[in-house]
Amino acid sequence: MGWKTAAVGAAVLGVLLSACTTGGSRAAKTYPAKQIEYIVPFSPGGGVDLVARAVAEYAGKAWGQPVVVVNKPGGGGAIGAQAALKQAPKDGYTVLADNNSSTSMLTAGLSSPPVGMADHLFVARIVEDAAVFAVSADAPWNDFRSFSDWVTAHPDQLTWTSVGPSGFSSFAVAEWMKVIGADFAKSKMVATKGASESAPMIAGGHAVLAVHTVAELYPLAKAGKIKLLAVVSDRRSPFVPEVPTAEEQGVRGLSVRWWTGLSLPAGTPDEIRAKWEALIGEMAGDPVFQQKLKGMQMEAAYQDSAAFTERASNESNYLTDLAARYGIRK
Repeated sequence: MGWKTAAVGAAVLGVLLSACTTGGSRAAKTYPAKQIEYIVPFSPGGGVDLVARAVAEYAGKAWGQPVVVVNKPGGGGAIGAQAALKQAPKDGYTVLADNNSSTSMLTAGLSSPPVGMADHLFVARIVEDAAVFAVSADAPWNDFRSFSDWVTAHPDQLTWTSVGPSGFSSFAVAEWMKVIGADFAKSKMVATKGASESAPMIAGGHAVLAVHTVAELYPLAKAGKIKLLAVVSDRRSPFVPEVPTAEEQGVRGLSVRWWTGLSLPAGTPDEIRAKWEALIGEMAGDPVFQQKLKGMQMEAAYQDSAAFTERASNESNYLTDLAARYGIRK
C-alpha cells in the first residue's frame, strides 16, 4: 500500500505542477491583461520620474492597458524598490523605475541592504545622463577647477545634497573629492527627497553643492537661479553646450554616471521580461519618444537585459570598493 500511495501522490503532484506551469505560461502569453503599477522610488519631478511617465504613456498606448506611475520616495530609493521587488507579486503587474540609487549604490552603501542586486530582474536601461555639478547663481566660483581648489582647502565648509548616504550624489561627490585630494569625511551631506527638492535648496543658498543630471538642473540653470560648473562626461552636453566637462578643466578620473531603466522582481516569468525588453527597445528607437526625451534634455541610451545586468553588476563592484574606502558603507 505504501508504494501505491506514494505513486498516486506523485502523480497528483505532477498534475498540479503541470497545471500551475501551464497556468503561469498562459498568463504570461496574455500579459498584460490589466492595469500595471509603475513604481518610482523618488519624488515627482526628478529624472527617474520624468522618464517613467514617458515610458508609462508609451506602454499604455502600445498594450491598450493603463500603466499608472506611483511615487514611493524614501530611503534613497529603498522604500519604492522594496515595494516593487519584494512585496509585490512576481506577475509583471508591478514594475520598478530603477536607478543607480536603488541598485548598485544601495548595495554598495549598506552592508545589509533591504534590497539586493539579486532581487532585481534587470529588463532594460532606458536613459543614461551625465552628472552635473551646480552651485547657486551668486556663488563666487565660475569654473570647476577653482571650486575644486576651494573644496580641497576647505572641505569642512562644503555642504552637498543627496537622497541619502548611498544616493547618486553621495558617490559622485566622494569620487570627485578622492580625485582632487579633499577630505570627504569633513564635508556634510544635506538629506533631500530628490532633485526637485535639492536644486531649489542650492538656489536659495541652503547648501553649497548639488550633483544631479542635466535634465534635473536645466530649468533652474536656464532661469539663472543656479550655476553649472562642470559636466561629467566624455563630451559636452548638447543641452548645455556652454558648460565644460570636468576633464576640460583639469579634473580627470570621474566616472559616476546617472541612469534609469526598468526592473521586475527576480523570479518573474521570462516571457514577461522579454515583452518589456522588446517594448523598450522599440520605444528607444521611436522618433516621437526620442523627441519627448529631448524636450526633457535627455537622450535614449538603450541596453538590453543582458548588457544592463552586466553594467549594473560591474558598477556595483566598483562602487562597493569606493564606499568601503571612503566611509560611505554602513
